[in-house]
Amino acid sequence: MGNMSHCELEDITLHLNDRISSTRRVLELRTIAKDQDKRVILGKIGQDILAIDGLLDQFEKCVGRQKDLLKHLKELEGFFEEDVQDGKNLRDNMPTHMPRKGQPAVHGKGSAGQSGPVNVQAVQQVHTRKTSKNQIREMEFITSPEFDTIPQYMKGRLTYEQLNTAVESINTAVTGKYKILNQPAKTLNNATRKLHQRFKEEENKDTKGLFFIVEADIKEFTQMKVDKRFQSILSMLRHCQRLREQRGGGITRYVLL
Repeated sequence: MGNMSHCELEDITLHLNDRISSTRRVLELRTIAKDQDKRVILGKIGQDILAIDGLLDQFEKCVGRQKDLLKHLKELEGFFEEDVQDGKNLRDNMPTHMPRKGQPAVHGKGSAGQSGPVNVQAVQQVHTRKTSKNQIREMEFITSPEFDTIPQYMKGRLTYEQLNTAVESINTAVTGKYKILNQPAKTLNNATRKLHQRFKEEENKDTKGLFFIVEADIKEFTQMKVDKRFQSILSMLRHCQRLREQRGGGITRYVLL
């Protein structure tokens, strides 16, 4: 009875109804039966009643088990609904630094999965967006596999999230700088025109077509401190082929790759 199906329960119900009807007819016939037959009839009725009672007992137990199973399934349904809701929350609140499906990720590895130098031109092609000439490029966030390739002595206590927060700050500085550079100087106010002039002075023949910032841009456009920790972050970004340094004229330029 433990694994009884719905159809089997219906069959037992029909069987019980048949036995009850049969017992009722026997009771009705008892009044016209001879005395010697009444004892046989009463014995038969007693057996039928015991059989019906046993079937009803099993039927009741089976119904109880089905109720317990239904209660358990309801609880599982509640758990699954919570999981679905958690999944939707994760989907709708995906951290900005997490790689997305279809987003090109550049790793510091060769095609065979072995460590090796990355072709800088290929990286630039991946990161350059095919839009107008004034489009501002951004540094791609570090992926988890890339973070794992960074030597521990270089990472120190810096976490994956903290490194990508720094990438976001660098992108903020790049965007702030090149938004100003993309505007005609005559349309700017005095303070912004001075920044525009500094940006132009920091350029040279080797920076043509490149996107770069200097430490002053980090201080100007972000809250990130330019300290030893910042230098460690730069080392990790160089390791992951996100930027390179270009020195000249007493200035260190951080060029996006």
